[in-house]
Amino acid sequence: MKTNPGRFFEDYRVGEVIRHAVPRTVSGGERALYHALYPARGALYSSDEFARACGLPAAPVDDLAAFHLVFGKTVPDISLNAVANLGYAEGRWLQPVWPGDTLAAESTVIGLKENSNGTSGVVWVRTRGLNQRGEAVLEYVRWVMVRKRNLDAPAPVPAVPPLAKTVAATDLVVPEGLDFTRYDFELAGEKHRWGDYAVGERIDHVDGVTIEEAEHMLATRLWQNTAKVHFDATQRPDGRRLIYGGHIISLARALSFNGLANAQMIVALNAGAHANPCFAGDTMRAWSEVLDRTQTAAPGVGAIRLRTVAVKQGAAPFALKGDDGKYLPEVLLDLDYWALMPA
Repeated sequence: MKTNPGRFFEDYRVGEVIRHAVPRTVSGGERALYHALYPARGALYSSDEFARACGLPAAPVDDLAAFHLVFGKTVPDISLNAVANLGYAEGRWLQPVWPGDTLAAESTVIGLKENSNGTSGVVWVRTRGLNQRGEAVLEYVRWVMVRKRNLDAPAPVPAVPPLAKTVAATDLVVPEGLDFTRYDFELAGEKHRWGDYAVGERIDHVDGVTIEEAEHMLATRLWQNTAKVHFDATQRPDGRRLIYGGHIISLARALSFNGLANAQMIVALNAGAHANPCFAGDTMRAWSEVLDRTQTAAPGVGAIRLRTVAVKQGAAPFALKGDDGKYLPEVLLDLDYWALMPA
C-alpha cells in the first residue's frame, strides 16, 4: 500500500520522536497572504524600517505565521485523523523567523490516554520548529483527540504529562537587539504603552468578523494543514467543515489590534483551548484581560501577559464560563500568552 491513511491513536508510543515532512522555505509571500487573510497590522511585522528603528535587522515573519507553518508540518503525523485539537501549553518563540529561512518540525510523544468511549484517545506531543541551521525557533506542547482505527486495540497505560500552567517570565526570550526606546507610537497606531495597562483590566476589541469558508480554506492550505475535518465535509455527522483553530487564533490576534496595537511580539503561549467548534457563517468578536506584567532586560521592552477570548454571535459581554465551570457555548477560543510591548 503506497498511500498513507495517517496515524490513529493506537499507532503512538510515549517517547517516540517524529520528524515531519516537508521542510519549507519562507518568503515574503507568506507574509503578504497572512496580512491579507486576517489582516495583521502589527507595525514591527509590517515595516522593515519600523523594525530597524526597534533594533532588528528587518521585519521578521509574523510570530503566528511561523507557528502555523510549523504546526502545519505536524498535521499529517499528529492530527490527520483528529476529532479535535484540544489545547496548548509551554509554548515559546525562541528566535525570529526571517524570509529565506527554511523551517522543519519534529515532535516527541509525551502522553497518551484512551477515552472512556473506546473509539478515540488523546495524544500529547512536544513540537519544535527548526531552521536550516538546526536551531529551534519555537516550541510548544499540544494535545489532540485522535480516532482509533481498530476499536479492539488495547488501551495504553494512561500517561498524562505534567505541564506548567504558565511560562515563567524568566524563561521569556527577547529577540537579540530589540530596543523600544525609539518606538514611534504614532506609526504603530496607538499611544498605549506597557505602563498604561493594569492587571485585571479587560478590553473589548469592539470589531467583529464573519467567518468565510473561502478564507478558511485558503488559510488551511497556506499552512499545508491536511487535517480531514477541515477539508472533508463527510468527516463530521453534521456535514460541516470545522474551521481550523489556528485561523481563529490569528483572527482574534488581528481583532485585538484595537486596544493592544503595541503588544507587538508574542513570545510565549501559556495555555490555549478551542472551547467550541467554529463554522463558516459564525461572526466572531474578541476581548482580552491583562493577567500579569513584568519588565525585561531589553531597553524599553516590557512583557505583558494577556488572555484573549474569541466569542461568536449571541455572547454576553466578556462571556467565558457558566456556573458549572464549563465554557459557554458561544466561546470559541481561550488563549493565554505573553507579548512584548514598549515600556
